[in-house]
Amino acid sequence: MALQQKGMHGAWVSRWTFIMAATGSAVGLGNMWKFPYVAGSNGGGAFVLMYLICILLIGVPVMMAEVMIGRHGRKSPINSVRDTVAESGADKRWGSLGWLGVVAGMLILSFYAVIAGWALGYIFEVASGNLIGANGASAGTVFENLLADPSRLVLWQTIFMLLCVGVVVGGVKKGLGVAVEILMPLLFLMMLVLLGFSVLKGNFAAAWAFLFDFDFAALNWRAVLEAMGQAFFTLSIGMGAIMAYGAYMPEKANIGKTILVVAFFDSAVAIISGLIIFSFVFATQGIEPSAGPGLMFISLPVAFGAMPGGVLIGSIFFVLVSIAAWSSAISLLEPCVAWLIETKNLDRVRANLMLAGFAWLLGLGSVFSFNIWSEYRLLGFTFFDFLDFLTANIMLPISGLMIALFVGYAMNKKLVEEQLEGTSQTVSSLWLFTVRNIAPVAIAAVFVMGIYDKFLS
Repeated sequence: MALQQKGMHGAWVSRWTFIMAATGSAVGLGNMWKFPYVAGSNGGGAFVLMYLICILLIGVPVMMAEVMIGRHGRKSPINSVRDTVAESGADKRWGSLGWLGVVAGMLILSFYAVIAGWALGYIFEVASGNLIGANGASAGTVFENLLADPSRLVLWQTIFMLLCVGVVVGGVKKGLGVAVEILMPLLFLMMLVLLGFSVLKGNFAAAWAFLFDFDFAALNWRAVLEAMGQAFFTLSIGMGAIMAYGAYMPEKANIGKTILVVAFFDSAVAIISGLIIFSFVFATQGIEPSAGPGLMFISLPVAFGAMPGGVLIGSIFFVLVSIAAWSSAISLLEPCVAWLIETKNLDRVRANLMLAGFAWLLGLGSVFSFNIWSEYRLLGFTFFDFLDFLTANIMLPISGLMIALFVGYAMNKKLVEEQLEGTSQTVSSLWLFTVRNIAPVAIAAVFVMGIYDKFLS
């Protein structure tokens, strides 16, 4: 069966547009603070090396499998999976795979928009000069005041969601394609500017040592599991976004080579972010690199407020974070929009407003988790923490595991071979072995680790 040229939604104008879109989906808030901290706390360069190995053994193979389903189906993830299951003669229950990813993506979007709203708000907080000379206590108070004010959180959440709608409503070429061709080069340019500033004004040597000194004593099995989890989550696997973007991928683009480029850019963003962030952190007295989420919204503003030109550099940094969040969020909205257009005959405007409105309403639960609902618990979690746990620890690992198993064992071999056209037999065989045997075991380990951490540790 020949590949379809394009589906009803159109196609990316080039392979590079897909690369920019997929990189934009993968690059998000986790790249900006989680990877640097986890790497520095687990052996530095030894962890980075293990992370890159896991990217090759887990992230790239499963991402390739997800793109295969999308490009073959040329529809929304839900319908692409359904059609591929039918053509493969596989059990119809595999069809739940499409739904699982899309629903997970919408749930993530609901609280992701809230966090991204913090970054938008901090552009103006830093630019105003209010944090010049701030210490940890005063910067912490500024952040706590933001979380305690539901009206401000809703305002920034709403603005961020409108930015997402403004892109996705334009469709593949005029909306998503144009956005990523502007946003991603801008993101890389801003990162280079901040990297240059960190070399000149920050403690770049200490940041380099923190991330790249090989401390194999710190690289225990726990750190290896952390590397597996980071490799899995960093590429936006299992939430329908990459499958939807794969549906718009040019027919003749080599999937393996293309995904390797995406993985390279995503990893580069994570590593460069770490060098930038910790250059600023180590250049400022009294800031611990192990601050976790507080590193971005408390510790870094203190660092920016203490350095020459910090207002400008801090503002650019939070613009950078907002762009990363924006490029990720639009990829979460698109899969379900495409499904509504296909199955309910809605136009893009109505589909976007309906889904963004749903995500916005659900996001109010996350907003209120930090203030007026902070005392309420669902299975021991705040509403925000419950959605975070449900998606990150349950839905995404199961979705990723199902993708690997379906493509590795249940998808028709001829359909797989069509998608791997232009790939050498050696590489194809290595990919198939990995997606069948290595990736599922690693993802299962990440799943078990997530459950253990929450309930048994």
